[in-house]
Amino acid sequence: MISSGYPVKEYIDSAVRHVLLRHVIFYLKGPERHWCSVRNQGVLGIKVKIMLDWDPKGKQGPMTPLLDLVTIHPPKDEEESKEKKEYEAVVPQTNIEVPVQV
Repeated sequence: MISSGYPVKEYIDSAVRHVLLRHVIFYLKGPERHWCSVRNQGVLGIKVKIMLDWDPKGKQGPMTPLLDLVTIHPPKDEEESKEKKEYEAVVPQTNIEVPVQV
């Protein structure tokens, strides 16, 4: 999952929710008072991140593809590769003796 740069703004959808754990309610009754006190046992924070899929139409995801998108093209025909070989330069062989050090 990507975590930095501009694509994060387009491809990552995040949400945060806080869940209060167990409420304890105290009712205090006195001759002149009637009030309650609420105490929480803690808070649980949940953070969720979802990476959206690329959608060329832009209905369910971003229209711009990721920068590291790799496209694999089908191999070229053999006829095209033979034509290129015809244009390659031909290096003539020479019969020059190379001196050898003894």
